[in-house]
Amino acid sequence: MIDPRRLRILRAVADHRTVTAAAAALYLTPSAVSQQLAALEQETGHALLTRSGRGVRLTAAGEILLGHAHAVLAQLERAEAELAAYAGGAAGEVTVAAFATGIAEVLAPAVQALSGTHPGIRVRVRDAEGDESLPMVLDGEADLAVAVDYRGAPSEDDLRLARVALYAEPFDAVLPAGHPLALSAEVVLAELAGSDWIGHSPGNPCREVIQLACELAGFQPRLVHSSDDFRAVVALAGVGAGVALVPRSALRGMDLKGTVVRPVAGPAATRRVFAAVRSGAEDHPLIRPVLDALSRAASGLTTD
Repeated sequence: MIDPRRLRILRAVADHRTVTAAAAALYLTPSAVSQQLAALEQETGHALLTRSGRGVRLTAAGEILLGHAHAVLAQLERAEAELAAYAGGAAGEVTVAAFATGIAEVLAPAVQALSGTHPGIRVRVRDAEGDESLPMVLDGEADLAVAVDYRGAPSEDDLRLARVALYAEPFDAVLPAGHPLALSAEVVLAELAGSDWIGHSPGNPCREVIQLACELAGFQPRLVHSSDDFRAVVALAGVGAGVALVPRSALRGMDLKGTVVRPVAGPAATRRVFAAVRSGAEDHPLIRPVLDALSRAASGLTTD
């Protein structure tokens, strides 16, 4: 009989690519993870991992077992959800990892609404960039993520996660007031190819979205400055340091002194925001009300 706890360890190793990183995510020692994996190989009668550089990768047998692990772990999440519903009463804590604008736009209004409709649910908020929140959910550090689609993000059909689309919003061009295109009603992205750019740090989902939009427009942006704080990005544009693309919601209420904000003509960079939980947990009596509250909070926001 395969121990499902070992399947969780196998999935963590597949996600993190090293035993050490998987152990840290699971709050175990590397030796404990290695022992559990060795026991899993004995249970299955197959080698599940092989060395790959400084890390490990799954063998063909390991990949087969991983597919079943996703299904088994999702079913265990569903079992916990049904038992919690049977116990009655939605009372407890839900940890939500979300990026700053997502907190302001949908999570804070959802928390406010839940205080009236489900006072027994306590939402604990953790600030996390869009590429950080999904691993936190998969590793069990958070129950729910408000995240952003980006290249390299788990796909919509990823068996580990259940997703709920919240909203999509365009990136607007933020230009210095003296920029040659400042008087245009809208900006053609390719016309910014020769400008200095203010971008985001490597790994930030916004950087990925912007780079992809520029690639589709036929150029690589010349990223001279970088900051993950939209206020800093706008401030740099305001002193003529470069141009930037900023999600529309992030510009609300911001001091735009020295800048002009213009929509991007044609297909524009778009930030797609969604909520995600571990597969099988979406109907947990604590999590479902939070998902519903997030959906209601997002219903009036910009969407495609």
